[in-house]
Amino acid sequence: MTKARFGITIPFDGLTLVEHREWYRELVDLGYTDVWSAESGGHDAFTPLVLAAAWAPELRLGTAIIPAYTRGAMTLASQVASLCEANPGQFAVGIGSSSNIIVERWNGMSFDKPYQRVRDTVRFLRAALSGEKVTETYETFSVSGFRLGVKVKQQPPILIAALRPQMLKLAGTQGDGAILNWLAVEDVPRVTPFVKNADGLQQEIVARLFVLPTEDRDLVRYVGRRAIAQYLNVPVYAAFHEWLGRGDLLQPMWDHWQAGDRAAATESIPDEVIDALIISGPPERIAEHIGRYIEAGVTTPAPAILANAEQAMALTRAIAPANR
Repeated sequence: MTKARFGITIPFDGLTLVEHREWYRELVDLGYTDVWSAESGGHDAFTPLVLAAAWAPELRLGTAIIPAYTRGAMTLASQVASLCEANPGQFAVGIGSSSNIIVERWNGMSFDKPYQRVRDTVRFLRAALSGEKVTETYETFSVSGFRLGVKVKQQPPILIAALRPQMLKLAGTQGDGAILNWLAVEDVPRVTPFVKNADGLQQEIVARLFVLPTEDRDLVRYVGRRAIAQYLNVPVYAAFHEWLGRGDLLQPMWDHWQAGDRAAATESIPDEVIDALIISGPPERIAEHIGRYIEAGVTTPAPAILANAEQAMALTRAIAPANR
């Protein structure tokens, strides 16, 4: 098995970006190899990584994820190339379809043909980052006469956010791996076999794991139910968990949500779903739980800590690779 990298999801809640400077340096000392940013209504995915490139260039930087829809082709290629130049050989592009909420409701764009849009974006980036002059009519957009003005000396791996077989296969054959989200340990062996390249070799598997550092079961249920309701009612995640076999457990939530009863939907989420998708407890139990994801096939865990900055820092230190 590929030796696991150890990432962390950034930025931390409650810290401004400028306040991350010393923290990025400490992550290096703690043995973390990666920092992964996201883009869902708060900070953009690139800016926290630009700062990490300047302050802690030893870290590999990753986007988990940037939506394939919300930047034009030239803008996306330029941003990716700029970060490649800022931290050569230490940047992984994570791209995905995102969701109808972010693309349609928040950006006023049509969420059409998500598989094709991601596939076309990956193909365009491959061509543009190699220095080719791109004139191409893809299925979901077109580019005419574009040549990137930044020379990318080392091509970045491109990973694809994937949930179900078609996109997972795309992540393996046209991407360099997959980024997973909202899955349990027992789900990993079902997902990873799809993420293989043309030679049948397993590709990188990055997983954002949601972590709540507390032994207070009432708090875990409270936070977990609200986080799960927020995400798993989004159509792409609902379809994912139905495919994983949680349809019967989550159907009451989906029914109440569709009926407009958000409170009933949230309260109907079973404890077993919370325990499967939210990692909680003392640091040693959290570290053990993350370790089980690695044993199941995740090569790069990237915990997203659901806590304030002080609690997140304490947990990050406690479960650090240097302490394993």
